[in-house]
Amino acid sequence: MRALLQRVIKGAVSVEGETIGQIEQGLVILLGIKRGDTEDEARWLARKVANLRIFEDEEGRFNRSLLEVGGEALVVSQFTLYGDARRGRRPSFTEAAPPEEAAPLVDRFCDFLREEGVRRVAEGHFGAHMLVEILNDGPVTLMLDTGISRRGNPKG
Repeated sequence: MRALLQRVIKGAVSVEGETIGQIEQGLVILLGIKRGDTEDEARWLARKVANLRIFEDEEGRFNRSLLEVGGEALVVSQFTLYGDARRGRRPSFTEAAPPEEAAPLVDRFCDFLREEGVRRVAEGHFGAHMLVEILNDGPVTLMLDTGISRRGNPKG
């Protein structure tokens, strides 16, 4: 499971000209699900995202989390995070989970963010062609990946 986090002043997602989700200060989270990802990974990733200290304190240091600043989250499914462009000119998406596997995990990830205490979690529409507006703050952009073995990570 991969999450590309962008700290934002505001973010929005629209489908066919209609805004279906929007947030103010917080994180836009582009979320990719890999074949074989689990609910445990979704829970771990949600906890990590909610508590990651990437918001500035009074001294300009990254000392506050999404929870501590009362920030919001906009979650947009993004299978292209598993695009493999090492060979040829067209990326392969064979590592990305099929929709019937990925959609429930995206939903569970959002549920877990809410359980962690994120005050507002807005969502895109799984499988739809979406337009995503991101007003990146900083800019601050980080990639989290549950598949990389680290202490405390569900896969190692």
